[in-house]
Amino acid sequence: MKDVPARPARRRGRLLIGGVSAVALAVASIALAGTAHAEADRTITSNQTGTHNGYFFSYWKDNGNVTMTLGAGGSYSVQWSNMNNMVVGKGWKPGSAHTVNYSGTFSPNGNGYLSLYGWTTNPLIEYYIVENFGSYNPSSGATRLGSVTTDGSTYDIYRTQRVNQPSIIGTATFYQYWSVRQQHRSSGTITVANHFNAWRNLGLNLGTMNYQIMATEGYQSSGSSNITVSEGSGGGGGGGGGGTGGSGQEIVGAASGRCIDVPNASTTNGTQVQLYDCWGGSNQRFTYTSSKQLQVYGNKCLDANNQGTSNGTAVIIWDCNGQPNQQWNVNSNGTISGVQSGLCLDAVGAATANGTKIQLYSCWGGSNQQWSLRN
Repeated sequence: MKDVPARPARRRGRLLIGGVSAVALAVASIALAGTAHAEADRTITSNQTGTHNGYFFSYWKDNGNVTMTLGAGGSYSVQWSNMNNMVVGKGWKPGSAHTVNYSGTFSPNGNGYLSLYGWTTNPLIEYYIVENFGSYNPSSGATRLGSVTTDGSTYDIYRTQRVNQPSIIGTATFYQYWSVRQQHRSSGTITVANHFNAWRNLGLNLGTMNYQIMATEGYQSSGSSNITVSEGSGGGGGGGGGGTGGSGQEIVGAASGRCIDVPNASTTNGTQVQLYDCWGGSNQRFTYTSSKQLQVYGNKCLDANNQGTSNGTAVIIWDCNGQPNQQWNVNSNGTISGVQSGLCLDAVGAATANGTKIQLYSCWGGSNQQWSLRN
């Protein structure tokens, strides 16, 4: 207790470095698709990563007594004592904006927390959705940027920066994004897309997903947790919706390198689509059907607003109805043209920035009218 003034800074630094070290180990590990037969429980006491019963796992400590037991499916338990820093968990590699279900117990004796934890590259981002914590709030000292209400609580949103610190690509300077739940819990559903959407609405953009685990983390403390994690099919609403990338393809602009995106993962008829950084969400994944529809979410289609056939007609989403203003030709020259109008999907003003609206315009071969479908 003599070091009370310094502990918050060290907590946000040293504890996170521990997480980074665990991530660094993960770089060398490739998650396998799954196992044909259930694996037996496995007890781990030394640093390693791998897969177990179809889930990616990570174990890291810098010293002390940390015992992790990998159980059935996405379950694990951990006990820790007489240690400085540790982080363990089970999850996925790569992660995604899927809905995550988790349940169990989290009992820190001092400084520790339970969070959905992951990394992206390009940009390099370390992110946390903190569900529970012990004696120290991991966002202490950070500037609050906003909040998102989802899954039965408000989460406060923060951004912090790490300068010349270990990361999944080596020593680097990078940002950390945080959603910290106001009402603590150790079981529930995390609608991950709601957090990702809220972050990006605040200018906190993610990159290409690396690993993602439901992590138990501790710093100069003791305790135990017993957690089971799984992929869910639904969530608690709020914050903008969305979900796992799932099936379909991204429609990527040649000029911008950005994806056609349904703003805020909206499912409302009439929402005009835009350009936005590609991040793999379901609001950026379209399926080109045999009836020439570009379908998103499984039941909405790209649609020429009010069956418009003139330059400037907004391209929106609408319930799929089979009408010709929802039919598109994906052409060999990279353009996508409306069957009814003959006009091309066009980034307004040949702009390339996030939020640029998509419209119909006379096909003229510009790079703002050229698109590629990417898995």
